[in-house]
Amino acid sequence: MGEQTIKHGSDSAELREFTRKLLADLHALERMLADNVIESGVTRLGAEQELALVDEDWRPAMVNLEVLERIDDPHFTTELGKFNIEFNLDPVDLASGCLRQMEDEIERYIGVARQSAARSGASVVLTGILPTLDKSDLTLDNMTPVPRYFQLNEAMTRLRGRNYDFRIKGRDELLIEHDNVMLEACNTSFQIHFQVAPERFATRYNIAQAVAAPVLAAATNSPLLFGRSLWRETRIALFQQSIDTRAPSAHLRDMSPRVSFGRAWVAESALEIFQEDLARFKVIMSTDVDEDPLSCLQEGRAPELRALRLHNGTVYRWNRPCYGVSKGKPHLRIENRVLPAGPTVLDEMANAAFWFGLMSGVGDSYEDITRVMEFEQARENFVRAARLGLGAQFHWPGQPQLPAQKLILDVLAPLARQGLKSLGIDEADIDRYLAVIEGRVDSFQTGAKWIIRSYDELRQKCTRSKSLATLVAASMQRESTGEPVHTWSLATPADAGDQRKHYLRIDQIMTTDLFTVNRDELVDMAAYVMNWQHIRHVPVEDEEHRLVGLVSHRALLRLVSETLEGQATTAKPVSEIMNTNVITVRPETPTLEAIRLMRIHRISCLPVVDSANRLAGIVTEHDFMEIARQLLEDFLRED
Repeated sequence: MGEQTIKHGSDSAELREFTRKLLADLHALERMLADNVIESGVTRLGAEQELALVDEDWRPAMVNLEVLERIDDPHFTTELGKFNIEFNLDPVDLASGCLRQMEDEIERYIGVARQSAARSGASVVLTGILPTLDKSDLTLDNMTPVPRYFQLNEAMTRLRGRNYDFRIKGRDELLIEHDNVMLEACNTSFQIHFQVAPERFATRYNIAQAVAAPVLAAATNSPLLFGRSLWRETRIALFQQSIDTRAPSAHLRDMSPRVSFGRAWVAESALEIFQEDLARFKVIMSTDVDEDPLSCLQEGRAPELRALRLHNGTVYRWNRPCYGVSKGKPHLRIENRVLPAGPTVLDEMANAAFWFGLMSGVGDSYEDITRVMEFEQARENFVRAARLGLGAQFHWPGQPQLPAQKLILDVLAPLARQGLKSLGIDEADIDRYLAVIEGRVDSFQTGAKWIIRSYDELRQKCTRSKSLATLVAASMQRESTGEPVHTWSLATPADAGDQRKHYLRIDQIMTTDLFTVNRDELVDMAAYVMNWQHIRHVPVEDEEHRLVGLVSHRALLRLVSETLEGQATTAKPVSEIMNTNVITVRPETPTLEAIRLMRIHRISCLPVVDSANRLAGIVTEHDFMEIARQLLEDFLRED
């Protein structure tokens, strides 16, 4: 998707011509594999680092273009959302100090990004999913204004034919609908590349699949989305659903999502993956391709295979095969897309070292992983790791189901150590990086666990909005020390600094866990709900969750009074006592404006609705009293 000249995917003639070029590229790749043209005997490592940008309120900062313009370095590039940027490391030859070299380069580029972001009033955060992201941030207005992103959105949405439904269930549950692919922009990753010899590709790729789960379990850092505690690595479920073009079918037909773990082990070469992906997934974009790859081969030149690379960029395997040309030589590499960004550069490089070590160590211990492990076991492990992290139980060759912690510490960490030694990595670096993995797993504190434990503590003292902002502030402060996440203390309210910024908008303080009734329900039901839940207002909504009225405690008291006087009966529908002239606000309404409305209209609550009048939350006098209590306590404490 790095192509800048991508064409709209709705012209059938252009897509057919592009498909012809794509088939020619596959034929050329097959020829290169048969003729041993692809580079062998050299191993290189690489990485792509994605970063989140936040403003002074710890919320997403939509400033990526001005940050990148100021940096003016081809290593840096855009991402889908205006609140993200990415940089790519130069490939490094596998050698004694290559991991430390990669770490130093990441630190240097992050420093450059921080300096540029600061001039735009922003900061850089290493996180898998930015906790303060809100659904309202994910509009097309906040998509980076680069044609290929809008074309990707249009192509995916056209294939799907309707809005995207997101259903993720963890400790909490998220059920939302969205009209574009921008939820993909929530994900911030650290992608690592491992160049492999073509004759060893199948073996190496299958190892990457087998070890994906335990590596992910040790690295989880994305447990929250929109304030909900979901999977330990929510990126996995979110990315699949944000790019899922499948429509519901009335038949029991197997259809693969464009984001997937795969369906089987690789038998012989990378070619079969590229062939399967073209067979399963429609061509959705095209570009001008003047190259004749077979002519290039006849002339002794390495073809770019631009058509193949573009289509490969629209299929998102968690371990993705990649073709490239470096210094005139074609090569194959495996791109690990599993790992989240953060929490620190040291944590990221420890994750990378663990994976690189296993890619070698498992290969040395098992001649063919596919003979001792079922593919379905590897895929099941992966889902378990994403859901439960270190709390998962895994299948592993020669072992009963093992807890992730025991498998990693007793089996895989020693294998990774042996693998790194066989790759020639410096002994001190092996000790440094694997000590981080072992410390993290032994203490059971991944980035995800730190976030969840901190969030649970904060929610007992703070609003949801302040708690999420505090997580971002605290992680940035602790990341700046360079200490790995398993040594971090939990976040505290003091980490977020100035209190006022957390109460500026209604969506920062509103209650979203609502109790509602339908207009046709018995009035008694509304009364019981109020009594059971100790609330004074119950919104009335229709089947589409649109607000149609409000039942107040005062209205019920009037009804009771009329009943006692023999003027009324409680056997009435809610519609007869609800107030239909309801004053409402939007989530983005300034808090001061909401207070003014409540004072002018002498009301004690404000339902919060979206642009379609669907109920999003409610804010009451009690919410403001709780905020006042917190601010007064902090003020008196400072005094």
